[in-house]
Amino acid sequence: MNATPAGSEQEERAELEELARLLPAGPVEQVLPPGRRSHHKDVLMQLIDRDSGSGSGSGSSVGAGSRAGGRVGYGDPVRPRLPRLSRPVLVAGSVAVAVALAAGLTVGIGAGRDDGGTAARPGASSTAGGSRGAVVTLDRIAAVALRTDVEPVDDGQFVYVRSRGAGNEGVFDGPVELGKMHERQVWFSQRQGPVIDVGLIREYGQDWPIEIGVPDGTDPKDAAVPAGFDRPTYAWLASLPTDPDALLKLLYAGTRVEQGEDKDQEVFGRIGDLIGEQIMPSATAAAFYKATARIPGVTEVADAVDAVGRHGIAIAREDTRHGTRTEWIFDPGTLDYLGVRTVFSRDTERAKAGTVYNTSAVLERGVVDRSGQEPGERRRAGRG
Repeated sequence: MNATPAGSEQEERAELEELARLLPAGPVEQVLPPGRRSHHKDVLMQLIDRDSGSGSGSGSSVGAGSRAGGRVGYGDPVRPRLPRLSRPVLVAGSVAVAVALAAGLTVGIGAGRDDGGTAARPGASSTAGGSRGAVVTLDRIAAVALRTDVEPVDDGQFVYVRSRGAGNEGVFDGPVELGKMHERQVWFSQRQGPVIDVGLIREYGQDWPIEIGVPDGTDPKDAAVPAGFDRPTYAWLASLPTDPDALLKLLYAGTRVEQGEDKDQEVFGRIGDLIGEQIMPSATAAAFYKATARIPGVTEVADAVDAVGRHGIAIAREDTRHGTRTEWIFDPGTLDYLGVRTVFSRDTERAKAGTVYNTSAVLERGVVDRSGQEPGERRRAGRG
């Protein structure tokens, strides 16, 4: 492990103290986030290649701060065949995580990262936000979110999201090749206490349980993960500050990036994960949109198309290091969230500007009583 300069230690201590003041009651774990970006897999696969002696060994370090693509499962640079794992478990080891990612599971590594690169200090972006058009549009989206009735989610229920999309299936670190459009269903447990079973993903004709890996000799209770940033639940999201500046400080304080990575981009991506595959109180959603307007580099795209061909207005941010732009797409009339896509913003060795790296469209979102149940089944049973 590299030594950390004294100044960096003091800054990190200050960030942690700020985070402690802002966090809601209870621990916040950064272990297994839903919807992590596909660039994680690029980096993880590179590490595996390097460790096994089969890769190019370009030396990129592993960390969950990397975000070049869209939602995991729709942005996979490589989709190798799975080993004989009937129930994939998600653990923090590089090989196991890459296998889970290859299956399209929502996983990332959120702890133990260096705070380097272009990291802004917590709350620094509150004084210099996005473009004027983006700020105005995000304010309108926040107003709509605030007026939206949201069904509360109980501790024993599951958040359900059905989407359709496709991601890069080209050769690792080679030319981008968008894969076949397919459907994806996810169920996220809403239990507040520490859990091993986080949820379920149904994709590629198979069910993939999302589980916390329990190392040999470890009591499962010690490996369980409580609700937090990387296992968000409705109740936990409801406990977050609804003041946009306070929320943004919390996000910056709780976000780490690798050396050379863009912290503003990581925060933007973290918010995108939450609005894409979660259900949250209307006031919390409005606060996230208003906080996004304060992130430097956020822009508006007049016309963007989701995975099922719906046109909308987009809130976007460019990852200049990787030459990609992530776009959150909203219906131009209702301002409802439609989906997300990532496109190349400039010509690179992997793709020309405008090439779609990954794309997804949310088709249905709801609350169900058990993993694997669909909202229609719940309605037929007379429960919603």
